[in-house]
Amino acid sequence: MPGFEASGFQGIVAPRNTSARVVERLNSEINAGLADPKLRARLEVGGTPISGSPADFASSSLMKPEKWAKVIKFANIKSD
Repeated sequence: MPGFEASGFQGIVAPRNTSARVVERLNSEINAGLADPKLRARLEVGGTPISGSPADFASSSLMKPEKWAKVIKFANIKSD
């Protein structure tokens, strides 16, 4: 269907006040796991694992509120 897009994503997040040192360590370990061919093969079933930094995740097109605001308005979605 022209103009239609469907996507989903999953990410790992930490509480807002988590220290930068802890976030860096988590990011490093997660990226190392995603570099392991056996783990990557398991995760690639139904998706494409992407490693990167917290800044990469925050700036990804999937995290853009203006994109989703259009969808919410068009579908007349209301919160409970």
